[in-house]
Amino acid sequence: MKSPHTGIKRILKAFVYSWQGFKAVFASEAAFRQDMAVFVIGTAIALILPLGALEKGLLISSLIIILLMELANTAVEVVVDRISDDYHKLSGRAKDIGSLMVLISFINAGVIWSAVFWQHFISEAV
Repeated sequence: MKSPHTGIKRILKAFVYSWQGFKAVFASEAAFRQDMAVFVIGTAIALILPLGALEKGLLISSLIIILLMELANTAVEVVVDRISDDYHKLSGRAKDIGSLMVLISFINAGVIWSAVFWQHFISEAV
């Protein structure tokens, strides 16, 4: 459904809808709450580490990607569940692919965090 609002009112309404989405997913999805905890703790660690702005940005961005993929996965699951509670192999495949998005984002974050730690902390000690 298309919004009847235009201009600045449309932008302000978009913020309201986004906040509603955040509240809904936070209240209903344990995985998102866990990912938010990883994001908050990881961001705090990234900010206090003696790294440059680029490295800090990479570390934090990798955590943001996890949140984005979790949100996409949740959206897929909600739509699939809205269509039917009955099992269908395509519904299962959609949910599995959504789960894979989250897994790949965690692998991506792991690679980035490992590379930054290796470059700045481990390789210097070796």
